Amino acid sequence: MYAIGVDLGGTNLRVAAVGSDGTVLDRVQTSVVPQREVVVREMCSAVRAITLRLKASGALTGIGVGVPGIIDLQSGMLYASPNLPGWEHYPVRQEIERQLNTTVILENDANAAALGEKWLGAGRHVDDMCMITLGTGVGGGLILGGKIWHGAIGMAGELGHIMVEPEGHPCGCGSRGCAEQYASATAIRRMAQEAIAAGQAPGLARAAQTNKDFDSQTVYDLAMQGDGPARQIFRKAGWALGVMLAGLINTLNLPVMVIGGGASAGWEAFAPAMMEAVTFRSYVYKTTAAAPGEIAGPRNTTILRATLGSDAGLIGAARLPLSS
Repeated sequence: MYAIGVDLGGTNLRVAAVGSDGTVLDRVQTSVVPQREVVVREMCSAVRAITLRLKASGALTGIGVGVPGIIDLQSGMLYASPNLPGWEHYPVRQEIERQLNTTVILENDANAAALGEKWLGAGRHVDDMCMITLGTGVGGGLILGGKIWHGAIGMAGELGHIMVEPEGHPCGCGSRGCAEQYASATAIRRMAQEAIAAGQAPGLARAAQTNKDFDSQTVYDLAMQGDGPARQIFRKAGWALGVMLAGLINTLNLPVMVIGGGASAGWEAFAPAMMEAVTFRSYVYKTTAAAPGEIAGPRNTTILRATLGSDAGLIGAARLPLSS
């Protein structure tokens, strides 16, 4: 028995078959193009190809799809997604079901990642946790009583749009100073480009000239080599993330906060500033940053790095039909 999980991000589309024990049996990955119809068509083609290859491997339980943005769980409508321009008011679940001729479970991508970490990752020892995903944007998911907490209209966990800097950088959501504008991979690249344009980062400028794929990973590499401007960018990202975390810790008092997503690979560069901000602003018990694999203390709010890496969303999306 297995399920199909789909993780649709602002940059990549990934589809995988996941067994009932969490084993990834097969996967397909491709880049996301601007045309939503093309993306959905490629998604459905990947699902068909995987199910054909696994025809003799057992029964397909169902298909779970994680998408970024605000969705209506009842209708399957994607109302807004700052990181998927042109997808506003798009009946994404209906289109997928029409092409595949089967029922699909739709979920916010960060909620799916949180469910994946709860099932097999950093949150497997607790029933209540919060996950922050650092990628193209900043997402969030809440797990309460072992289940995704959607809130009154399904919008719970939009953590990337918590304000961390009043009148800060404009955000795609229409506000300013959102955490997403400082702690995402996109924001790190933007802040590096701003530093280059201001003539304040010669090392970053040289890297941008010689590396056509100049991105947050490049900035991280320079930060770990001791480049001052790169280190300062990650310090700003960490501080913004810490301000957001402190507010969540004070409000929710959950035992575990998990940091995941592709940009969490920069943990060594941003974690010190993150914990400095959390310690300064958090008042609930004791807060600690734990090493990978460490679990929460009995009265601590423990900040853990996700253990499933980029597979969290895929595994969580597949978990949706497996647990329904």
